[in-house]
Amino acid sequence: MTEGVTWLTQEAYDRLQAELDHLSGPARVEITARIAAARAEGDLKENGGYHAAKDEQGKMEARIRQLTQLLRVARVGQPDAAVAGVAGPGMVVTVAFADGDEETFLIGSREEAAISDITVYSAQSPLGVALTGAKPGDSVSYTAPNGRDITLQLKDVKAYGT
Repeated sequence: MTEGVTWLTQEAYDRLQAELDHLSGPARVEITARIAAARAEGDLKENGGYHAAKDEQGKMEARIRQLTQLLRVARVGQPDAAVAGVAGPGMVVTVAFADGDEETFLIGSREEAAISDITVYSAQSPLGVALTGAKPGDSVSYTAPNGRDITLQLKDVKAYGT
């Protein structure tokens, strides 16, 4: 149900939309003008300003594509009440590791991490994938990027912002 969905708070959605609007409008016009001015200087092979502006334009266009895709699949708010108590995107979970350490974090988007004080793990990360669909009391295992197998128990699940 939440496959491919990125849950965002209204604040995060608005911030990303404003960034997209700026990059697609004024920033695009500005970089185009800088490229034109650098091109007017002549010999493009040795024109550092031209090449720097073209690189910046490429990065900006990549970010525009990334934001467009993200906002296309984003859902603002919280997961449906029907999935309350089940770990997944948009949920704050508390887990206990085998050594007894506990950690609370949001399963969500890195875009939320920019505006949140809580640690955020992607739903596509090994930990996020292992936890998705789990309920409090369930034990899950996953292989960490370093190759270690980690087992943990899900202690608590609640919707982000509650």
